[in-house]
Amino acid sequence: MTPLDCFHCGEPASGEPEITLDLNGTTRHFCCHGCKAVCETIHTEGLNGFYDFRTEPAVTPRELTSSELGRLRELDHPVVQASFVVPVKGGQEAQLLIGGITCAACIWLLENHMKKQPGVQTFSVNHTTQRARLVWSQDKARLSDLLIAIHELGYTARPYQPDEVERALKAEHRSMLIRLTLAGIGSFQSMMLAFPLYFDMVTGVSPEFVAFFRWFSLLITTPVVLYSARPFFRNAHRDIRSRQLTMDVPVAIAIGLAYLASTWVTVFGGEEVYFESVCMFTFFLLLGRYVEVQARYRAGLTGNALAGFQPTVAARVDGDQTDIVPAHQIKPGDVVRIRPGETLPIDGEIIRGHSTLNEAALTGEYLPETRTPGDAVHAGSINGENPLDVRVLRSGSQTRLSGILRVLDRVQAEKPPVARMADRIAGKFVGRVLILAPIVWIGWWLAGAENAFDITLSVLVVTCPCALSLATPTAITSATVKLRRLGFLPTRGHTLESMNTIDTIIFDKTGTLTKGELSLVELQTSGSLDEASCLKLAAGLEKHSEHPVARVFHNRPSAAIEHVENHLGGGLSGKLNDQGFYIGHKDFVQKQVEMPAPDSSGHQGMEVWLASDREWLACFRLDDEIRDDAVSAIKALQKAGIRTILLSGDRSSHVVDVARALGIEEAIGQASPEDKLGVLEKLTNDGHSVMMVGDGLNDLPSMAGAGISVAMGSAADLTQLKADAVLLNGQLTQLVEALKTSRQTRKVIRQNLVWALVYNICALPLAAAGLVPPWLAAIGMSLSSLVVVLNALRLGRAPTAQSLSQDNPSVGAQALS
Repeated sequence: MTPLDCFHCGEPASGEPEITLDLNGTTRHFCCHGCKAVCETIHTEGLNGFYDFRTEPAVTPRELTSSELGRLRELDHPVVQASFVVPVKGGQEAQLLIGGITCAACIWLLENHMKKQPGVQTFSVNHTTQRARLVWSQDKARLSDLLIAIHELGYTARPYQPDEVERALKAEHRSMLIRLTLAGIGSFQSMMLAFPLYFDMVTGVSPEFVAFFRWFSLLITTPVVLYSARPFFRNAHRDIRSRQLTMDVPVAIAIGLAYLASTWVTVFGGEEVYFESVCMFTFFLLLGRYVEVQARYRAGLTGNALAGFQPTVAARVDGDQTDIVPAHQIKPGDVVRIRPGETLPIDGEIIRGHSTLNEAALTGEYLPETRTPGDAVHAGSINGENPLDVRVLRSGSQTRLSGILRVLDRVQAEKPPVARMADRIAGKFVGRVLILAPIVWIGWWLAGAENAFDITLSVLVVTCPCALSLATPTAITSATVKLRRLGFLPTRGHTLESMNTIDTIIFDKTGTLTKGELSLVELQTSGSLDEASCLKLAAGLEKHSEHPVARVFHNRPSAAIEHVENHLGGGLSGKLNDQGFYIGHKDFVQKQVEMPAPDSSGHQGMEVWLASDREWLACFRLDDEIRDDAVSAIKALQKAGIRTILLSGDRSSHVVDVARALGIEEAIGQASPEDKLGVLEKLTNDGHSVMMVGDGLNDLPSMAGAGISVAMGSAADLTQLKADAVLLNGQLTQLVEALKTSRQTRKVIRQNLVWALVYNICALPLAAAGLVPPWLAAIGMSLSSLVVVLNALRLGRAPTAQSLSQDNPSVGAQALS
């Protein structure tokens, strides 16, 4: 940069009069007052490190026009914010798409600048997706003011829209494919020219013909280096400036040295050129990264796959008509019509119609579920065969699907400890290689070897720790996506890794091991009518009540009972064919019937009695029914050596009955939240690693103290927010699969790390000994990365719903740790 280049953006600063600013005794020139203003802001806030670490010139700030300013101010309107802003603890959260980012220093500047703005609680930017998460207090700052603060630095900010990101990802994919294709063509052409000379396949070649081959190879290799290999040079430049060594540094050095040395030999003469090695380096490196990116793209880590389930329009019911309106304009209380095959844009309650819904996007359950009036439905579900009218409860960013997307974004931003460890090892390894490579060259040069440069190139390339850096994130990516598809959603970066150590699982009862709602578990008739007739009479009476007990009988065939009266605290009465019928608790019905009641001693649960004027007809026993898969899940966990404990606040006798039915030997009832936490702390102090599974707010203290906490999909929002994972579909057998996948993930990560380390340890001495030519070094390094990626992708194809013990019948708690 010359003194007359803009200090901020690098553009010519030759205007009159000169625009200058004195910074720490040095006069800096600027191309415009906008760049000067941004530089003053950066200097005033003490963020001069931006200029030390940036690897690309900053964008030139542009003053907002009145129309652009107006569009930003429109984002303050609650109706507009409903589509991308969600309330969180202490403020509001928005997902933004940032434009103008050129390097890691831009992110550093943005994050530190925004943290100094009034009302900002959190601001973080994902470099890969250029998406930002902003949490701020509305009473201290308007959203438009914060976006203007971003624009004042020369960047742009707008609400995140999945379609835009999808287009950007496709453009990036297309660019990578072009780079890969160009490098592949260059590799084949340069090898075709070089191999005959390498293996003496042609003899008597004149020097002029060899020179022609070299010039033609230079012509082929130059676009490969300048275009295909550009990302390696850009990333290496960034890493060196930021003092963080990554795999791109040795790769860029090797490609650059080989190309420059070959060019020198071609122009001024010499013994050896390496154009084919340069092209092959680039091709195989890009191929490995292309496979990795494709795997991550298919896995849907960006959340765009889920976001695509949210329609952009909805059919709002207005009387007898329907109006097509943008989905973000739908508000609670509206009624929308969902036609067969359409995807729900909102969370709500069915008021008319019955159909089946495919809820795979939310729960991972691929079988459609029947839904009728009164049932809750969620955005992202696909309607089956009949139209539905749904009353809106939540829309836009408030839906359950939007919440899942935010959780996935948070998981992506968190690196588990093992991934950070691998990055540290890779960084140190790169540093050692950069020290070792010149030592190898000096040693061979002093020994008089003609191929000292070849050997040095091989050392730089063959020891690139690509496989080491890919070993952990690729495995965790595959495992996380697999579990989400099964309905087990990790909400923290450490969840999958921490599950390896679990040897004890504590279950709450109500809503966890049981369904959390009353259901009919037994029917005993005691009169002249059969069970079907008694059920119809009960349904005919109870359909006139909204009591939780009455809902058990709703959606059943009912008799046309008339003159139904609701006796507060007792039950219901009505008439059919001039005969009176009564339903309710035993004392209420006894007052209506002169005959003594049948004996009902020894029964568990709630009793609801039915009688007529003349006789007792039936006793319905209602209880919180055990989940269908609870028995099989508990057996599978116990078979795998996992200790299971039932810990509930319900009465002890009922807790013991449920534990006995499930085969759980340890059961504690009538436990307060403090008691639950005490039990968990005792287990932890005894050296156990505990998972807590619950669904109620009273479970929060113990869940917070557990090594891993899992909330049921039906749990309160606050419970899900605090949990380390959410069982979206409520299938307890997925706990078994989650633990199995966690163990498999750890196994795959160990395999990948061992392979990467063994490969580098073995390849380094072979390359330093001159036994690995540069082109073979490129193939070996790329193949090692592909082995790691393909091994990790096996996790996504692992069979589901299997017992932990199927892989190893003797596995126990220690094996899982």
